[in-house]
Amino acid sequence: MTTFRKKKLMGFGVVIVAVLAFAYYVFFLPNYYNDTKGQLVTISRGESFRMVADSLANTGAIRNTWSFELAGRILGYTKTIKVGKYLFVSGRSNFNILRDISNGKSRLIIPVTIPEGWPLDKIAHRFEHDLGIDEKLFLSLCQNEDFIRDQGIDAKSVEGYLLPDTYSFYWQTDEQEILIRILNEFKHFYNDSLTKKQDELGKTQSEILTLASIVEAESNVDEERPRVAGVYWNRLKKQMRLEADPTVQYALGEGRRLRFLDLEFDSPYNTYRRYGLPPGPINNPGKPSILATLYPEQHNFLFFVATGIGGHRFAKNYSDHQKNIRMYHHTKRELKQVSSK
Repeated sequence: MTTFRKKKLMGFGVVIVAVLAFAYYVFFLPNYYNDTKGQLVTISRGESFRMVADSLANTGAIRNTWSFELAGRILGYTKTIKVGKYLFVSGRSNFNILRDISNGKSRLIIPVTIPEGWPLDKIAHRFEHDLGIDEKLFLSLCQNEDFIRDQGIDAKSVEGYLLPDTYSFYWQTDEQEILIRILNEFKHFYNDSLTKKQDELGKTQSEILTLASIVEAESNVDEERPRVAGVYWNRLKKQMRLEADPTVQYALGEGRRLRFLDLEFDSPYNTYRRYGLPPGPINNPGKPSILATLYPEQHNFLFFVATGIGGHRFAKNYSDHQKNIRMYHHTKRELKQVSSK
């Protein structure tokens, strides 16, 4: 072998080694950092590949943007990035990270809780905060007649149908997908036996949820809810006004303590002025309130008032109700005196 040929082969070998070393650096060299908890990276809708690279570099998940961008362009991953929250531990290579954000398999699942009795606007705000969705679009879908009809719901809004529970989603899951998932949970809960009971009571599903939402707002004691529901059923049967404070608060759009003049507020939701049920639910009731409404306690109570220390006192006539009110005010005065000492 001539000297020239040896030098040529050596030169070729050096090039091969250099190319392999460069490829290893760009694709497979681990990205090390000291944080043992890993680096949390959020990829949101509308972010370009370069923005994603900058975000990864800023959090320390990758060494630099140029090698990461180069690897992404060579592998063709620049157009396949999945929106989500990702947690990258130390030692992941550019190739590993690119593969993860391209197929989305390592996205974090985010739990979001809908508390019992929350109205649509508070639920929408929570999903915006926890999942980064569009709150206005979420609310718009909640009142979209075509969307609601497609879900098999006979109502003008999904208020009352968003079953309180903890749900898990990826970051910025589509607003419609979120709603369909929650509404499917409601359909699974509100099964044929509950529908049969609803029919026996002579009410529509919307009417049951409307009454359940009032029960939800009036009591946070599960054991007491069937009794509260029984009061409202009794008042409906006797064609008495429900006179439920939460319906007036809903009409006013405020959660503050009511004043006497508020009871005169003109609204179809004001059950101090209107007979029967309001036009629709005033919040999204939980399972205990829905079941309490469908299976109310059988009694002759027509009134109830808070005890001041949790729960309510019930009365069969207005005279006893007035006594219970006086007891409530007495308890509140005593508690105030104790707290001021």
